[in-house]
Amino acid sequence: MAKKLELKFENQDGKVVTYTLDNPVEPVDAVAVQAAMDGIITQNAFTSSGGDLVAKKSARIVERNVLDIELV
Repeated sequence: MAKKLELKFENQDGKVVTYTLDNPVEPVDAVAVQAAMDGIITQNAFTSSGGDLVAKKSARIVERNVLDIELV
């Protein structure tokens, strides 16, 4: 089971930009995630093809389960 933390932002063009982090610390601290997202916007740490990040949209943990099927 691979878990990822997805941070979704809105850019200047109004489009959603997603940044994904592998193996997030659990339990997730919502206050720390919000503070990190605010810092990313304030420091203009990332940009996108649609311009700077201007707002937080959402954050979520995504879990992916993979089950290999044995072929005979």
